[in-house]
Amino acid sequence: MSLSGGLPTYFKLFTGALIPSLGFGTWQAAKGQVGNAVAHALRTGYRHINCAYIYGNEAEVGAAIRDSGIPRSELWITGKLWNGYHRPEDGEAMPVAFGLGADGKPGDRPKDKDGNLVVDYALTEDYVTTWRAMEALVGTGGSSARHIGISSFNIRKWKHLLSQAKVQPAVNQVEMNFHWPQHGLVQWAKENGQLLEAYSPLGSGERAKVILADPIINEIATKHGVGPSRILLSWQIQRGNVVLAMDWLGSFGKKILHIWYTSISCNFRSNTKGLQICSRPKHF
Repeated sequence: MSLSGGLPTYFKLFTGALIPSLGFGTWQAAKGQVGNAVAHALRTGYRHINCAYIYGNEAEVGAAIRDSGIPRSELWITGKLWNGYHRPEDGEAMPVAFGLGADGKPGDRPKDKDGNLVVDYALTEDYVTTWRAMEALVGTGGSSARHIGISSFNIRKWKHLLSQAKVQPAVNQVEMNFHWPQHGLVQWAKENGQLLEAYSPLGSGERAKVILADPIINEIATKHGVGPSRILLSWQIQRGNVVLAMDWLGSFGKKILHIWYTSISCNFRSNTKGLQICSRPKHF
């Protein structure tokens, strides 16, 4: 589905389902604030919320979604299986739905005796075994898993999983931004009918300040009368990637990021092709 500017509002998955091209991220969103941010995002039109158990804020995110009154069928909600839960039996037992345990209270993250978060590296390498348990969740009665996917997989691991999978990963969520464009991964995904999601599209941590201050980005933004964040988000969608925007930009301001939908072509460094800048006439 595309608007007049040519940028898609959704991407079609192999199942035929449509995933919104723009998602709202909740990483580093503080407790006591994330609920209001998600509620505002939903009011302004977002229908794709990206979460993770390790973020430690899923209970508040879930409450905001519940209180919004938006039918669940209209929402795309992503959760993640933390590395300490890669045993096959953990796939179903882990409280993945907004971090809630069987008693309805937030579950504890796995930690060792010194209080450090646990990562089972052997099981992290044996990701096919974990994937088998995740496959069993898709389409089962009472399961909340409509689709399953992967995160931070390189081409080698992605190819291997595809060769073994009974259920194809819906997406591969990886870090992608102007200073880490992952051209090879993007090209491989396109050639093989796979979909990528870009997290930290404006950069991660202090790197975001550097990217948003990049003179090339700001020259283009100034030319077209938009902010640099809109340039970077639009670029990812034009590349064929789902992009995850965040409201938590520190000194750059706590504003919900909107991308706009009127295409303009321009050159975006020598290693990229024409960038379409979005002009937003209505809520997405």
